Amino acid sequence: MSSFVPAPVKPTVAASVLESLDVRLGTITAVDEVPGSRKLVRLTVGFGDHSRRILAGMKQERSNPSELVGRQALFVVNLAPKQMAGKVSEGMLFDIGYADGLVPALAIPERPLPDGTRAG
Repeated sequence: MSSFVPAPVKPTVAASVLESLDVRLGTITAVDEVPGSRKLVRLTVGFGDHSRRILAGMKQERSNPSELVGRQALFVVNLAPKQMAGKVSEGMLFDIGYADGLVPALAIPERPLPDGTRAG
């Protein structure tokens, strides 16, 4: 990792741009195959008062994506639903490293917090 060079910082945005995103903590309760997709898995995620199905392109990054069941992570929950590989994704998983060509890691809390807790 010593040869890693961080990418340049993106242009400045107004705080309102960040405040418009609804980032919440959720627990991954199931990980399922997406038939016909080489990259996608479907995560079922509990957010306290509801659950969602969120597609994540992690099939090639992890030998056993099911190991994530029971883990808490951060998700964007107010994105418009997106059709991918014939399935609908109801949010986006935050992971760290993919944009930099690294094997991604989940963005996780320092300690367990209630599902549905907002970031920010």
